[in-house]
Amino acid sequence: MARKAFCGSPEHGFGRRGFLGAVAGAAGMAAFSDMSALNVLGAPEVSNELRRNQKRCILLWLAGGSSQLETFDPKPGVPTGGPFKAIQTSVPGIQISELMPKLAARMKDTCIIRSLNTRNADHGGAAKMMMRGRPSEAGLDYPDLGAVLSRELGLESSQVPDYVSFYFATEGRGMAPGNPGFLGARYGSMNLYTSMIPENIRRAGVTEQDHRERAELRNLLSRGFERGRPSLAVESHRQAYDRVSGIMANERLFDITQETQRVRDAYGPTLFGQQALAARRLVEAGVPFVRVGRAWWDSHAQNFESHQEMVPELDHVMTTLLDDLEQRGLLRNTLVVTLAEFGRTPSINSTLGRDHFASAWSATLSGCGVKGGSVYGRTDASGNRVADGEINAGRLFATIYRALGINHQKNYYLGARPIPLTDPGIEPVSEVLA
Repeated sequence: MARKAFCGSPEHGFGRRGFLGAVAGAAGMAAFSDMSALNVLGAPEVSNELRRNQKRCILLWLAGGSSQLETFDPKPGVPTGGPFKAIQTSVPGIQISELMPKLAARMKDTCIIRSLNTRNADHGGAAKMMMRGRPSEAGLDYPDLGAVLSRELGLESSQVPDYVSFYFATEGRGMAPGNPGFLGARYGSMNLYTSMIPENIRRAGVTEQDHRERAELRNLLSRGFERGRPSLAVESHRQAYDRVSGIMANERLFDITQETQRVRDAYGPTLFGQQALAARRLVEAGVPFVRVGRAWWDSHAQNFESHQEMVPELDHVMTTLLDDLEQRGLLRNTLVVTLAEFGRTPSINSTLGRDHFASAWSATLSGCGVKGGSVYGRTDASGNRVADGEINAGRLFATIYRALGINHQKNYYLGARPIPLTDPGIEPVSEVLA
């Protein structure tokens, strides 16, 4: 399979060769020094081109299934509605839960999709489907969203990871791990389960000078060996070493204490907020896809108490992230997706909980390629079914791909077998796209 380093957007026609050259040059200098990825990509000719052209995506993964009724599709005043009110947003005619006043005030960049019907309310199967955009198929291991975006949006010469996944909770961790599927391990995720900084990347017992001198020696010997020996194996080895060297230099990239106290205070002290800040640092440095997992939303009991705690945190972290991306000029090229494996039932059970529900639930898209300040789809008065604009996981993913400038109809190949990026006949939701 040919490697496609850009998303295919027409705007990539300008400056692509210069950009690749700049990144390659910066990577060559950084591979054998202790320069962080932030410094490498901080060169004006590189960072400016990144800001203009490179698409990226942050997924806020609400593991366990958040309630659409307490977030993006409130139904006050009906038996299924629960105790919380709906409030007016900054966009006339759009209301969301009173638990999300900050997002209500900055709806201008966000599209709410209220008409997902994904038909699978089992945690494991639904989580896999909502990370891959389609159900599993016997004998065919589909890549997830992060792996696809790693392949489509990543740069061969980049020294930062292509796919990073934060998921510290134990609940639900194994239901939808990063999965490159048939694309192969090259596009797999860097999973951070216990530490904000990747483990085993520090130079234990080696001084900076020793590390630099060893790298310079290796570079000298490698150049001599490579001279007159052009081959895919040699090139692959060099790229692998450069990527490892780059990741070793990335410790500061993951370290949010490098941010000012003002920025850290803005995101707040919670783990979710800290990981969202790390996600912003990563995409700013050129990482195409970051998933931030926030668990556990599986509120079979005491749904209203748990959502009264978790939804305001989501409201704060999501709006802070959108503000930060916008202030840095990154939001126009960064798609922020808020998604779970399913929603919650309109019916309220005997323990004041809501159960699994995949028939009429919500997600949001913000930023890159999206028509902000809008709602797509509608559920009925009780929230039990989609009344207008029903879409499935495939159409949601086709819309995400189109927003990021990726042709959702392209084929990958397993041998001679074409594997379409989305199932045949599926089209993006044009009303959602800018």
